[in-house]
Amino acid sequence: MAKVIPFKAVRPTRAIVGLVAARPYQSYTVDERESRMDYNPYSFLHIVNPGYKYDQVITGEERYKLVKNRYLEFKEDGIFIQDKKPSFYVYKIVNRHGNEFNGIIAATSAEDYANDIIKKHEDTIEKREKTFKTYLKTVGFNAEPVLLTYPDNSVISDIISETQNNYAEFEFTMTYKDTHYLWRIDDDETLKIITNEFNKMKTIYIADGHHRSASSSLLYLEEKANNPNHDGQESYNFFMSYLIPESDLVIHEFSRLVKDLNGLTKEEFLIKLDGIFRIENRGIMPYHPSKPHHFSMYLDGEFYSLYLRKTLYNFETALDELDAYLLYKTILQPILGIDDLRNDNRIEYVNGRHEIVTIKTSVDSGDFEVGFGMCPATIEQMKHIADEGLKMPPKSTYILPKLRSGITIYEF
Repeated sequence: MAKVIPFKAVRPTRAIVGLVAARPYQSYTVDERESRMDYNPYSFLHIVNPGYKYDQVITGEERYKLVKNRYLEFKEDGIFIQDKKPSFYVYKIVNRHGNEFNGIIAATSAEDYANDIIKKHEDTIEKREKTFKTYLKTVGFNAEPVLLTYPDNSVISDIISETQNNYAEFEFTMTYKDTHYLWRIDDDETLKIITNEFNKMKTIYIADGHHRSASSSLLYLEEKANNPNHDGQESYNFFMSYLIPESDLVIHEFSRLVKDLNGLTKEEFLIKLDGIFRIENRGIMPYHPSKPHHFSMYLDGEFYSLYLRKTLYNFETALDELDAYLLYKTILQPILGIDDLRNDNRIEYVNGRHEIVTIKTSVDSGDFEVGFGMCPATIEQMKHIADEGLKMPPKSTYILPKLRSGITIYEF
């Protein structure tokens, strides 16, 4: 059963939380990061980019130690304070597209991850897992929650709604026009009810944050092995998560851009596709598929629709039915010669919110030869793949909400 517990969050003060909160470090360009740090001394970017203070790039464990130093300085300066009582944190995000996300920030069990109660649907890279495990061990905190999703639950939903009738601890809007709200729950009876409701759930699913949760599990296993007095209550047994109901999750697709046709002419490529798909030339009119197993293609200034031939509908697993995997098995690997979707530099990915414009622009510029679009995966597909112990190809889902760092912090 899922173990979800309250914790004593370290948080910015209400007055400056909007200045502290930051997107993940890698999502900024160098110029964006430097601009924010030049003019905002409270940005969490100062913690995760400690070399800025010395005007140099610092990497590896030396960087990790400096991250911890910057974090401690933020605490010493009163930018961060810690709650005195373990709490659950009701968290709401309303993004600029009108999507609303309501959930609970809590500590979740690394043991549940190891025992497949917290289920995964994406592969992770071992090197990245180990690197981030070392980072976590050195800095001693989680600053960005893993995004988990659970079956809709009326009891939890009612508590969230009732809590939101109260005055929010935080309410702020980011430059991306996303508005964030946070409420704290610390009364013992409500904490117990929430804990018990999660404990009734046989499984919960990772929506986003596979590497962070895998790294937290590695740290838990290492600390457990090195602690002769381990009792399962230590802070390293848990990692911070944002849990939202399945109905709140928004899933977009990732489109694929490929740099060449693997030595084929346009005509040869289309003939090979014809053996697998019904192909229709849509001309210059943008086309986006509306059904599973239908794909869009942009090639040589024209859009095409590709419909998988019904004689090929022979699916044995949940993964076989996933369009990102289907595209890989029918076109990318056998025709275009792309075996390693994670590391082949001939392929790039575009999240579905910008798909058609970006694909057309990228191909028209000559940087890429062809682009493919598809329908997004569903939460049911994601769950079925995880339940069967299978893994999606990389960049199969672009999931909202996207979380910010530095709003709540879990120390271990």
